[in-house]
Parts: sequence; structure tokens; C-alpha cells
Amino acid sequence: FAIGITFDGGKLESDWLQFYSYAVGTAVVLLWLWDKWVWHWKVVQRWDVVPRDIRGTWQGTLTSRWIDPETNQTPPAKPAFLVVRQSASDATIALITNESTSKSTLARLRRDAGTSDLDYLYDNRPDNAIEVRSRRHSGSTSLKVIGNPATKLKGYYWTDRDSCGDLEFVRRVSDRAEDFEGAEAFFG
Repeated sequence: FAIGITFDGGKLESDWLQFYSYAVGTAVVLLWLWDKWVWHWKVVQRWDVVPRDIRGTWQGTLTSRWIDPETNQTPPAKPAFLVVRQSASDATIALITNESTSKSTLARLRRDAGTSDLDYLYDNRPDNAIEVRSRRHSGSTSLKVIGNPATKLKGYYWTDRDSCGDLEFVRRVSDRAEDFEGAEAFFG
């Protein structure tokens, strides 16, 4: 704008610069409002370019495909909770079971052609009491987001321990749990 005025033969005056600060300030406030609130309004959630709102604590099951070498059996499915903290530009995920907590190190909620997927990398830290049989590990998860508004998350996980399994979450509350007992209380 300033260069255009100068090349056009006009005189550049510093009074014009005050409008830049107003424009930048307004843009920052509008982006902040979008990122924190506007994106998850129901009317905005219908737009294909807006990430699906999956915030809250989800209740579901974790089914491991790992085969115990002693029994040649897979362990039974276990209750699990997925805690999603989300804005329009960011998401952090925690998977909580009665034995460990996995926290995302990188997460992406992708929306393409009417479908949505949540993909994330995680670091798992088992409780000290079970670390002997379940060591700390990293992994990745891919979940399909079903419904608009979202009613189900379903997918798979893989670990650097050469194990994998299925995840399915079918109930959600808007509160975000901090631990297993707190999550259980939401659905009690």
C-alpha cells in the first residue's frame, strides 16, 4: 500500500500507518475468536473446511491383538477413555486406561470429502506397578470420526513394541478427565 502511494506520485505520510495497526489488531482478534469459539458452532460445523468438533472425554474399549506367548490368547478388551482438547488449529489427545496413559506428541484432525479422521502419535507411560510386563512405548493411532456431530470414534493403534489393536469410543461428555477414576465418574 505504502509502495503503491509512493510510485503513484503521492506523498507518503506517517498518519496512514495508524491504519495498519488497527487492521493487524482486528485480524488477530478475529483469528483468536475463530480458533477458540466460532469454529465449533453448529452452523459452522457444517462447512467441509472446518475440523470436526470432537472435544471432551470419550468412553470406549481398547482391544489388543497382542498374543500372550504363555497362553496363546489375546487379552480381553478393556475400558478406555479418550480425552480430546481441541481448537480449530490444534488438538491434544490422551488415552487413559486403568494401567497407563498415552499422550499425543503430534495430532491432526483431517476432514476430506465429508469424512474426518483423527491421526496422532503418542508416548505411553504405564503405571509403575505394571511396567515390568508393559514397558513404556511410542505409537500411532488413526481413528475415523463418525457422525456430524461426532457420535463415534473407531480405528486402530500400532506401537513400537510390535503390537497393535482396535479402539472404539461411543459415548462422550464435554468435560475433560485427568485420570481413569475421574473419567469413570463422568459415565458412572
